[in-house]
Amino acid sequence: MALRIEDYALIGDCETAALVGRDGSIDWLCWPRFDSDACFAALLGTTDNGRWLVGPADGGMGTRRYRGESLILETRFETEDGAVVVIDVMPPRDGEANIIRIVRGERGAVKMRMELLVRFGYGARIPWVHRQEDGTLRAIAGNEQLVLRTPVKVVGQGLASVAEFTVREGESVPFALSWAPSCDAPPEPADAEAALASTERFWKEWAGRAQVEGEHRAAIMRSLVTLKGLTYAPSGGIVAAPTTSLPETLGGGRNWDYRFCWLRDATLTLLSLMNAGYYEEATAWRDWLLRAIAGAPEQAQIMYGISGESRLTEFTIDWLPGYEGASPVRIGNGAHGQLQLDVFGEVMDAFYQAAKGGVKGDEYAAAVLRNLLAHLAKTWDTPDRGIWESRGAPRHFTFSKVMAWVAFDRGVKLATEHGLGGPVDEWRALAARIHADICAKGWDPELNSFVQSYGSKWLDGSLLLLPTTGFLPPDDPRMLGTVEAVQKRLVVEGYVMRHDPAEVETGLAHGEGAFLACTFWLADALVLLGRRAEGEAIFERLLALQNDVGLLSEEYDVRAARLVGNFPQAFSHIALINTAANLSRGQKPAEQRGAGPASR
Repeated sequence: MALRIEDYALIGDCETAALVGRDGSIDWLCWPRFDSDACFAALLGTTDNGRWLVGPADGGMGTRRYRGESLILETRFETEDGAVVVIDVMPPRDGEANIIRIVRGERGAVKMRMELLVRFGYGARIPWVHRQEDGTLRAIAGNEQLVLRTPVKVVGQGLASVAEFTVREGESVPFALSWAPSCDAPPEPADAEAALASTERFWKEWAGRAQVEGEHRAAIMRSLVTLKGLTYAPSGGIVAAPTTSLPETLGGGRNWDYRFCWLRDATLTLLSLMNAGYYEEATAWRDWLLRAIAGAPEQAQIMYGISGESRLTEFTIDWLPGYEGASPVRIGNGAHGQLQLDVFGEVMDAFYQAAKGGVKGDEYAAAVLRNLLAHLAKTWDTPDRGIWESRGAPRHFTFSKVMAWVAFDRGVKLATEHGLGGPVDEWRALAARIHADICAKGWDPELNSFVQSYGSKWLDGSLLLLPTTGFLPPDDPRMLGTVEAVQKRLVVEGYVMRHDPAEVETGLAHGEGAFLACTFWLADALVLLGRRAEGEAIFERLLALQNDVGLLSEEYDVRAARLVGNFPQAFSHIALINTAANLSRGQKPAEQRGAGPASR
């Protein structure tokens, strides 16, 4: 059985990532890309679905930390006979894809055990494993191979490869696991110590570029490092999470594949990177965004693959029982075909914020943006599926309309401030029309609040974003009423639900935890209202949910007091970075994004 979600840590090489448990077991790894089939899938099943354990022979949990501001993980195991540290690292690639694990003796002599169970195809395919003359272990099935090199003796035990060895004080025992296509010769051996040293240099150089100061630097940097680890370096795309089907409620069925790139994360991602000084990553993300949406605007999607792929067909696999029995396990994401109008606003805002930040655009980008606005002018009043990707009937979601307003507002700003050509008067008039439509149909005087969708009596966590977009000033009476209503209806034990519990009572059984990003948004809204102490209290409560190495999932199960949802979640860490900045004395993303609407 898998560990608690919070008992895992992330290692990665900026092309894929693995989850390592406190017991020293790598229980999830998709190789060679984030969206490849998993070769270790015990996270969603059992050890027979693939894992790689390096830990004390008698078992037990270690204590861990990241080495500095990096994704180099150190797990320390204490036994009656001594202490060892297992160092886990995925070196950024220079042609080879490797995981390096080094066991270092700190005290006494510790008996250790290594178990390698390779299961290609999400835990389904048992490979053919054979030992080569030089002692290299080679596992092959279909088009994939994994190659293990280590100085310790490895033997077959059932359908696993096992080693038992003792590490004494001052000794180091390396393991190097490599991936390659099965039609290729085994990859060249990796020097474990050299790989560790080069990876440490990589992260020191990268972290050294950060422009982050203040009391929350540690949390911000851990979140930035996590975002970097979720970046697919060849394209600049950032996955929402490296996992699929970690449930939104324990034992539930709301289990989705998050190993893709969502357009709605665009603006907040861009601001979090630029404000920290990472303009190279911000530019790569913007360029990925441009390539992904290029083409016919009516074919624009809400999400794409890590290289911009548009076909993300969803299917379920029945040989994995799911995390703690939460089924089904889904591969792909059917929501990619939904109409969600908010993404048009996210794209336009991202390009506007990039231009404000000094990231240069060109006529090609300008033409794509003008085409998007021309299409949105015809479709903004169409019902859609909303920010939360409802699989029910389309509705006129208030936040979707607000982001349609944002799209035209930013179009006007790009034209008047940064030279984007286009029908500015038409865009300004459309923005005014949409704004009036929202205020007339998305506002409920009886509730004294904006509502989830036109005509409904439900609230929604996304309403907290309205003042940060510039739609209305934070101190507008309608925003004051909306924040108060959200606090009354959506807050459960200090955390914000993205869906209204009243909606659940109508039969829509959401069955999910409190949404961490929405809770950060409440802190942001309170800070904008001048209620800084309340915002800080919420922020500190959220920081306390980080696991022992500073990672957050998508949601939090208040009753079980556990992290739930895919992990680690980019959106949660982006929200953390931006809320920390909103609480700082310097540049505030909420003010950057919402300042000065050009169209009202």
